[in-house]
Amino acid sequence: MNDKKQHVEELIDENETTDNQETPEELDSEATDTPPESEENNLEADFEKLKDDYIRLYAEMENMKKRTLTETEKTIKFAISSFAKELLSVADNLERAITAMNKDKDSCSELLKGVELTQNELTKVFEKFGIKRFNHIGEKFDPNFERVVQEIPDPKAKSGTILSELQAGYTIHDRILREAMVIVAK
Repeated sequence: MNDKKQHVEELIDENETTDNQETPEELDSEATDTPPESEENNLEADFEKLKDDYIRLYAEMENMKKRTLTETEKTIKFAISSFAKELLSVADNLERAITAMNKDKDSCSELLKGVELTQNELTKVFEKFGIKRFNHIGEKFDPNFERVVQEIPDPKAKSGTILSELQAGYTIHDRILREAMVIVAK
């Protein structure tokens, strides 16, 4: 501030020799027209803060865009889950029919071929939409994939080992669509 006053006084001294003399108040107003260094520093700090805020907001928007895209992909991928779940009972009935016909092969050989072809076609459609059957017979029971319906004693198998499957389990794109109903060793 003292520098400004000195500068103003010097200007006054110089202007006393000229025709158009200015008063010290006029010179003070001219001196305040130029922003002081502290104002410049404040402006730079404000600019840097706004720039930083802009960069953060831009990054946040990009992350939101990626999250939305991922969620949309998941929604599309799993939208057919209820439809697929309904088709599983069709697959179960086809499998039961094949099992029953295998016991009496002579009388139903043509019917058996037709049902097997239908089941194969259904399996291809399932695979096309990411639906896969899993079979863990002989493996240790996993509550994430199977539901125990019955426990039977079996001296040959370890306790908790899956002995047979009453209803098949399925996944859709690595997510459980339906857990398997199994019989495990006691």
